[in-house]
Amino acid sequence: MIIERRGPALPDFPWDSLSDHAAKARKHPGGVVDLSVGTPVDPVPAVIQAALSSVADVPGYPTTHGTPELRAAFVAAVERRYGVVGLSADAVLPTIGSKELVAWLPTLLGVGPGDVVAVPAVAYPTYEVGALLAGATVVRLADGEPPPVGTRLVWLNSPSNPTGRVLSAGQLRDAVAAAHAVGAVVASDECYLALPWDDASPVSVLHPSVVDSSDGVLAVHSLSKSSSLAGYRAGFIAGDPELVRGLLELRKHAGMIVPRPVQEAMRAALEDDAHVAEQRARYLARREVLKPALEAAGFTVSHSEAGLYLWSSRGEDAWETVSWLADRGILAAPGTFYGPAGERHVRIALTATDERIAAAAERLKA
Repeated sequence: MIIERRGPALPDFPWDSLSDHAAKARKHPGGVVDLSVGTPVDPVPAVIQAALSSVADVPGYPTTHGTPELRAAFVAAVERRYGVVGLSADAVLPTIGSKELVAWLPTLLGVGPGDVVAVPAVAYPTYEVGALLAGATVVRLADGEPPPVGTRLVWLNSPSNPTGRVLSAGQLRDAVAAAHAVGAVVASDECYLALPWDDASPVSVLHPSVVDSSDGVLAVHSLSKSSSLAGYRAGFIAGDPELVRGLLELRKHAGMIVPRPVQEAMRAALEDDAHVAEQRARYLARREVLKPALEAAGFTVSHSEAGLYLWSSRGEDAWETVSWLADRGILAAPGTFYGPAGERHVRIALTATDERIAAAAERLKA
């Protein structure tokens, strides 16, 4: 039986279009160095593995809202790590990673046909996909551009994927004000907040320097990068209590529940800052190898002051650069995956082992 899919037309999955370049890169005598995706490669910290297994024999359904201990750990962690104060544990909701939340948030917020979802000019592709799933129209906003009338949801992303750009508290404050002026909810993707470089000082949209109240504001967090938990699907959304309450009720009906062992692992990850510092040090060491190698090979690295990517350009079409790198056994993502404004950049990830990063640097020097 062939089932015809109905609903909005979605773009092809971007990474499928890399298959030919991936095949070319794999033919390199030293093997491929895959820097096209941001998937962690380092071990899950032992404290998190122990917490996961500690509740392996819990046969009942988990709570959609998450355990009280988990939500309290999130509140404490964002205050301790990022200076977010006054957040209620009731306004915290664990999610099955951050990607599913990003994809379904417009629908869960009641966004639909005739509505607008605003995203950055260069942006994570799932912001657009989520809007299309809801039947909404997508607009890409240039720096400082206000959203148009009819916008229901504005996505912010600092530190940015793919550019690594960090917005100041003042820029975030202005963006929130512009969104609220047209009646839009603000959702701030903060998955890379724990990974600043170059004296960057990223702040949460919930920080008191940005907002006086969380009304109409949501922050999306993930443990995939800071705690190497991409395989656990461990994310959160927090902020406006009324909005979170509505999301909770809908997610209860839909069965969007984080498994109980994963909830316990998330609690352990939030309560332990040492492993976050260790993981950041690993990425910093890789960055200090790869960034100068790219620059010596003629690349310009823009922004990239935080996060896991080097937003790089050789001053040519992105796909030409992807091909140039693939000839050297290195796989990168073209900037066009993130919108037309990325057409002359590639995104190069730091998520490879020390050995593979060193191999990429040597190939660039050659």
